[in-house]
Amino acid sequence: MSDGVPRNGSLFGSSAKGSADLAGHPLVQRLEQLAPLTFEERRALVDAVSVEKEFPRGSEIVKQGSEPTVSCFLLDGFAGQNTYLSGGREQITAIRIPGDFVDLHSFLLAGMDHSIVALSDCRVGLVPHTNLKAITDDHPHLTRVLWLITLIDGAIHRAWVAAIGRRTAEQHLAHLVCELYVRLSRAGLVEGSAFTLPMTQSDMANALGLSSVHVNRVTMELRRNGLISWRHRVMEIPDFEKLADFADFDPTYLNLEGKRLR
Repeated sequence: MSDGVPRNGSLFGSSAKGSADLAGHPLVQRLEQLAPLTFEERRALVDAVSVEKEFPRGSEIVKQGSEPTVSCFLLDGFAGQNTYLSGGREQITAIRIPGDFVDLHSFLLAGMDHSIVALSDCRVGLVPHTNLKAITDDHPHLTRVLWLITLIDGAIHRAWVAAIGRRTAEQHLAHLVCELYVRLSRAGLVEGSAFTLPMTQSDMANALGLSSVHVNRVTMELRRNGLISWRHRVMEIPDFEKLADFADFDPTYLNLEGKRLR
């Protein structure tokens, strides 16, 4: 790739970069959506990222049962948080988009009870746990912001449990589309009313707990009702308010602003 990002060493290169340069780093941008950071906090965050790595679609970014020594920040692509069951069954329990720490929680877990799988070609920044420990030792405010990320992940999990347990299949798919639209909008990855959705119907089935055939029927029903258009991996929402009303979607659980943590 020719994006100018080194494949070894810090993603940001020289430590002489100024505050404006640091503010442009995707990890800094993600955290500053939740709380303002000082120059020192921005510097510590950027310096914590050691290298970047690319993963092709279908590969495991983090393996279930492993004991990671780094956490991964998603720079490009979509990833799924997958739990594997006997008989080849699997369940996607979260969808990660650019700007997400896909496994920040692995910093404190003894081992991974799930995998992180690339749902498209992905590029990630690796943050060694030794660097995260240094942040928690030296930067209490930045630590609270990182903690907030894991709490938002937990809120998303609760919303998914409620959806899979109490919403119809049509409402469940509509709710997931609303969630992705809002999160991708926040990341600047929506154009008009459309966004790229590289997931297959099989991926969506694993996220919704349905068969691929059922997902196809549900998708056609939402299309017939004019709620979505999903073609060639592009999801378009003609009327977001109408779709959100149908799904009973309330974005509160996404905690888009966060508290003022200073």
